[in-house]
Amino acid sequence: MSGGVFDSAAIDKAIAEKEALTGEPGFWDDPKGAEKVMSQIKKLKNRVEPWRKLISDMDDLETMYELALESQEASDEEEVTSMFNAAKENFEKLNILNLLSGEVDQNDAYLTVHAGAGGTEACDWAFMLSRMYLRWCERHGFKTEVVDELEAEGGIKSITIQITGDYVYGYLKGEGGIHRLVRISPFDSNARRHTSFASVYVYPVLDDTIEVEVKPEDLRIDTYRAGGKGGQHVNKTDSAVRFTHIPTGIVVACQTERSQIFNRQACMSMLKARLYEYYREQKEKENSKFAAEKKDISFGSQIRSYVFCPYTMVKDHRTKYSVGNIQGVMDGDLDDFMNAYLVAKWKGLPMDGTGDDDEEV
Repeated sequence: MSGGVFDSAAIDKAIAEKEALTGEPGFWDDPKGAEKVMSQIKKLKNRVEPWRKLISDMDDLETMYELALESQEASDEEEVTSMFNAAKENFEKLNILNLLSGEVDQNDAYLTVHAGAGGTEACDWAFMLSRMYLRWCERHGFKTEVVDELEAEGGIKSITIQITGDYVYGYLKGEGGIHRLVRISPFDSNARRHTSFASVYVYPVLDDTIEVEVKPEDLRIDTYRAGGKGGQHVNKTDSAVRFTHIPTGIVVACQTERSQIFNRQACMSMLKARLYEYYREQKEKENSKFAAEKKDISFGSQIRSYVFCPYTMVKDHRTKYSVGNIQGVMDGDLDDFMNAYLVAKWKGLPMDGTGDDDEEV
């Protein structure tokens, strides 16, 4: 099957081994560990069982096709067409899922949006992007939680969202980079066209199977009063936490929980996720893979452009995929862009379109 990563026999063996663990004495004595094993079994079954159902559906389709040839009834022909279209759609979805075979592709993810230079216009664009990804999560039934948010006039300066669901990181990993907006600014009294930029970063939420060492002496921990809309507690104690990893300069912050202890735990989780990406980059020396995250949030470095004026278009400069329904994209219709990225990566196609400064997009 596509991607060369699907081995049903190996998956069946892994399922059998993990199911055997559930029958051992004392398995449920460790609820957290037991829950983890059950989750792994579910994910493995979700990887192989849909393909088997598709094979069964294809057998049914073949049988129905033969019956339709004999009967020559229009109703049978319509049913065959309907079954074929459903099977084709299902195959395309499973084919994309089959490409998500990376070490952490099935994990949850942290998604961070930072506004670029440009004041109110850029902060509004960062807010629009965060809303777009939240709408995408709603479409897929993923759970979201805002971990940290820095508000600004007209929008947000930055926001970090934890997204929980199957293969969230795998789908979102191609979204990291600079996103450009072209529109008539609602903040410009002369109704001039403005260009704004925002950066998107995506990191996997790591589980216990992946260890990332964080030395206490490498950390600078700052506490401060949480911002936001206030409340009886949130702005009266130093519950917000900021971690700075001194060797790499990576900074993470959390202020959503009332307890400083919980905010510290969230910060450590985010820091490990960021360090995982950082160390993997250093080890594999795949600088091009992360180049989009290193460039300035400005002209010549965008991975995708969103044009509202003088026409409407969203274009990914790496895959060259584009659509004219920009409102649909802003409402979370991102699957085609994500799928195009995954297919291009699997095929090994060059995706050096960042920096395409074509004024038409």
